[in-house]
Amino acid sequence: MRKVRETCSEEVAASRMRVSKTPEKALQDLMRYAARAERSSGDALRLMRRWGIDETARQQILKKLQQQHFIDDERFAQAYVREKLHLAGWGIHKIRMGLRLKGIDKAIIERVLDFSAQDKQENEQRLSELLTRKRRSLKEDCVYKIKDKLIRYGMSRGYEYESVREVVAEILRDELNDAE
Repeated sequence: MRKVRETCSEEVAASRMRVSKTPEKALQDLMRYAARAERSSGDALRLMRRWGIDETARQQILKKLQQQHFIDDERFAQAYVREKLHLAGWGIHKIRMGLRLKGIDKAIIERVLDFSAQDKQENEQRLSELLTRKRRSLKEDCVYKIKDKLIRYGMSRGYEYESVREVVAEILRDELNDAE
């Protein structure tokens, strides 16, 4: 039994070791990888680092990928914002942090997150729907605990405190009046 465990742990350790690739093979693999879905330059750099590609080769490969439009950070950021905003229901702060983690430049992030007044209204509507759904799922009796949980939930989804507070106050208006 002990021998089996040692063998398994050796296999796991071997699978976690860096995979060595040539720069040419890495370029081909990254082209396929980027063709399947939008990818950021940070994603590509992390993969190349894991594959054991040296720094100068990583920069050259990334430059080729960008020149051939396989990787475009602005296009990636726009797709990321659309997906997280409309499908996942994330707020601006959470999206901004996600883009930073993906290695997107701050200027691109701010340009992509520059919303119009209509977009802000839609965002507030999404927040209201999100918190209303959450309110229905809470089984608390104390209105103040409910308020606290809703604010925490809205903040955890990346929405601004003031927006969350206003929407929660609107949702709980009747319950708060009854509590007083």
